[in-house]
Amino acid sequence: MNSWKPRLCVLALVAGALAVPAGPADAAPTRYEAENATLSQGAVESNHTGYSGSGFVNGDNVAGSYTEWTVDAPGAGTATLALRYANGTTGDRPADLSVNGSVVAASRAFAPTANWDTWATVTLTAQVKAGSNTIRATAATAGGNPNWDYLDADVQVSGFTDYQAETATIARGVVESNHAGYTGSGFVNYDNATGSYVEFQVSAAATGPQSLTFRYANGTTIDRPLSVSVNGAASTRSFPGTGAWTTWNEVTLNATLNAGANTVRATATTADGGPNLDRLRVSGPADTQKPTAPGQPVCGEITHNSLKLDWPPATDDIGVVAYDIYQQGQLIATAPAPPATLTGLTPDFGYQLSVFARDASGNVSLSSPEAACHTLPAPPDDPPSPPGTPAVSGVQPTSATVTWAASTDDGGVRAYLVRDHASGAVLATVTGAPPATSTSVPLECAHTYQLDVVARDTAGQLSAPSAASAAFTTGGCGTVPQTPTSVAGGWDVPWDASWTPDGSFALVTERDTFKVFKVTPSGTKTQVGTVPNVQTTDGEGGLMGLDLSPTWNGTTDQEVFFMHTAAEGNRIAKMNFNGSTLSGYTTILQGIDKNRYHNGGRIRFGPDGYLYATTGDAQQSANAPNLNSLNGKILRLTRTGAAAPGNPFGTRVYSYGHRNPQGLAWDSAGRLWSSELGNSARDELNLIQPGKNYGWPTCEGTCTTSGMTNPKYTWGVAEASPSGIAIVGNTVFMAALRGQRLWRIVLNGENVSTVNSYFNGTYGRLRVVEKVPGAAAIWFGSTNSDNNGDGSADTIRRSAIQ
Repeated sequence: MNSWKPRLCVLALVAGALAVPAGPADAAPTRYEAENATLSQGAVESNHTGYSGSGFVNGDNVAGSYTEWTVDAPGAGTATLALRYANGTTGDRPADLSVNGSVVAASRAFAPTANWDTWATVTLTAQVKAGSNTIRATAATAGGNPNWDYLDADVQVSGFTDYQAETATIARGVVESNHAGYTGSGFVNYDNATGSYVEFQVSAAATGPQSLTFRYANGTTIDRPLSVSVNGAASTRSFPGTGAWTTWNEVTLNATLNAGANTVRATATTADGGPNLDRLRVSGPADTQKPTAPGQPVCGEITHNSLKLDWPPATDDIGVVAYDIYQQGQLIATAPAPPATLTGLTPDFGYQLSVFARDASGNVSLSSPEAACHTLPAPPDDPPSPPGTPAVSGVQPTSATVTWAASTDDGGVRAYLVRDHASGAVLATVTGAPPATSTSVPLECAHTYQLDVVARDTAGQLSAPSAASAAFTTGGCGTVPQTPTSVAGGWDVPWDASWTPDGSFALVTERDTFKVFKVTPSGTKTQVGTVPNVQTTDGEGGLMGLDLSPTWNGTTDQEVFFMHTAAEGNRIAKMNFNGSTLSGYTTILQGIDKNRYHNGGRIRFGPDGYLYATTGDAQQSANAPNLNSLNGKILRLTRTGAAAPGNPFGTRVYSYGHRNPQGLAWDSAGRLWSSELGNSARDELNLIQPGKNYGWPTCEGTCTTSGMTNPKYTWGVAEASPSGIAIVGNTVFMAALRGQRLWRIVLNGENVSTVNSYFNGTYGRLRVVEKVPGAAAIWFGSTNSDNNGDGSADTIRRSAIQ
């Protein structure tokens, strides 16, 4: 063994705001000896002089070996960390430093110290929480870390919390960045109108007086006063000219905040509107503590369309204000306390229900255990009458308009299902109260159809199908998936696939077994290893995305990257693959929250050589617009997990405001596209551009809210629930889970021209789809063995695109 080296630099990630330190030290530095820390791949030794305590830590000469200290802090704030080390080699021994699971400095340098008896100290600052904190130094290279002697920690309590105006609620104003000197990603330019406002949701760890400081610019010579209300109590403050729009000043007032959530609104009082508003700084720490997870839910009083759900309540330092109830990944109800009666359920249907606690500050707990509940069959009732014979008009190669006479029902019609009469596959679902009797239906190119329509009532009963429409044939078009052939079967939730640069084989991950397989174009399937440190969430977490290095050759470049769920959250790691066996393991990014659902998980190298990753909001929607959170984002990283050069905010964040983004693919012009799962209304295909806010949770689908970027196309959740995407000839092929089909989306520059679907219901739930290198073809895989499917083994298929 030789010594190993860490490195230190830390940034605090807190929900909704950035905590920044101020104030005097609360205590003298506390020393944490390395020989008392937790070790992985290393030993305590004493064969070199000059160490403190009873020895030092000599880590193994491997990437991934680490020493982890537990540091106690009297309150949330900033710790000055002094790490004493020795490096008797002639080369640097870089290390990653993580704080509470978040890597805050990748490949920090630890330079030579002349010999192993010479010790040096590296000092840096790190954000810590009140109570116990884990500080881990992990070797970033095969040389390992330096020898560790001790860690000294001096904690200062944070003095304030910043809230950026561009992520607040804006009424009659826009987010801009055309004047220098702002913080965050921009500022708010108020409309020149009385009543325009910016509203902040501010959390406080305790009730009491705090100062509120607004940072602003006013390039005019006229005062632009604002009425500042705190939980409804308002006072007016002057915001005079600052000399230029690039000159920023501050206005401070005092107010009493409540423990938990507070609403602070700054409203223009004159026709000139407000100044440009950069941020709100609030003295004192925010409430960032999550409630505990609720206990095991239990179903009772079950009927055909309702049930009572009860559960042991959660606890919180300030108090739980609501419980969110999910059916798998979809929010279906919110209750102030247990129990909750759920209504409007589908008869004779199996529900998988989980509960999440939410406090006044919007902090959301981890998931309760899941409850499996089955509603009763609907009571005897007359089903809806058959709809009228559908008439088809406006036939295009990829769509047609279908119109029919309404069905009748004693309890009311809830939906119409437009079907392929030959196969019974549902092509479109129309909902409403009552639902419309005309819709545009996506169709396959060059295909002969007859369509019928089925009505569904409020009890979930289906009518007899209508008579079939007259036969019609759609026109031909290019880039169409052909009848697929089987590549390899017997899979257990194949989640992602990545090809070698030369197309000689692909690697495929299995989400729930944590296994990785090598699959040749002819279908030979061989397990090459298992990714360590993976944990399931009993939902959508586990071993998810992977991507081989774009220059992988099995010798000088063996790197393959994975995204998976671990004990502390979701993480991105890399391993070595020589063509036959996976080996080694190095974490390159932690600090991505996990939950039962909404974990994102796709990773892809872009044309620029950097690694892109999708992260879900971890079922805490406030994560998505929060630029200090890694969740609800598309990240852009170097191979070490650091922020890639040129990122819009200087951090790892590339785009934000995402709920649960999934697929990633680039078109021929280098534009990035991503599919995204909606909640209960609309799924999305987005054109991803750096620094843009894609709307969640303010918007689901298209909206008109200022500062939000709308999707290029949306679907109802019953028709999509998208996962992977691939692009062939500037046509996107998108796998649909709940929709059980492959969507074909033809791009026209930055827009979508035509959309239709293939294999409707033929192969069940589809998840992975990947272009075959050097061919106009795709591989796509089913995922019917997951917790939402029918349990059948899955297959990966190949379809030529012609």
